Amino acid sequence: MTFDPLALITAFGLIFLAELPDKTMFASLAMGTRMRPLYVWFGTSTAFIVHVAIAVGAGSLLGMLPGMAVKLVSAALFAFGAFVLLRGGDDEDEDGGPKTVTGFWPVYTTAFMAVFISEWGDLTQITTANLAATNGWLPTAIGSALALMSVSALALLVGRFIAQRVPLKNVQRVGALCMGGLAVWTLVEAFTG
Repeated sequence: MTFDPLALITAFGLIFLAELPDKTMFASLAMGTRMRPLYVWFGTSTAFIVHVAIAVGAGSLLGMLPGMAVKLVSAALFAFGAFVLLRGGDDEDEDGGPKTVTGFWPVYTTAFMAVFISEWGDLTQITTANLAATNGWLPTAIGSALALMSVSALALLVGRFIAQRVPLKNVQRVGALCMGGLAVWTLVEAFTG
């Protein structure tokens, strides 16, 4: 098995764009205002790594199916991802009061559980499984984990700037365009390759 850097870059780019306007970014931002940001980042990062491992495992199982079936399912999932991003996603407020949590383990556990529970079946988890089935598990796992951890770090470091200056609708549209393009590309590969 060869390592494909393009697969890593693809996974990073797609997952980064899909996660940027997600509720998890806002949860990281909110937790970072009441808790030590580095502890929050450790908790969210651990939860993301667990989810990536689960998604890559599921994608590897999909990779055992015939190539045409995998590409058709992948195209459908990419198209669905584009639809979800264009539709707008979740704009719900995150729960949580003004209580300040201190200490590594309470902050880590709170951040881990918030992300671990909210990411089940999330668009990025489905996309990661999809990419692992078609692009290889290792570059997909690395690219996806780095993207998710980067979004969390970005939210913790400059989240207020993004929320005030960059319309999240624009980020969603760019992500949807990328996902739609990948759906078309995967369909073309299914019928020509």
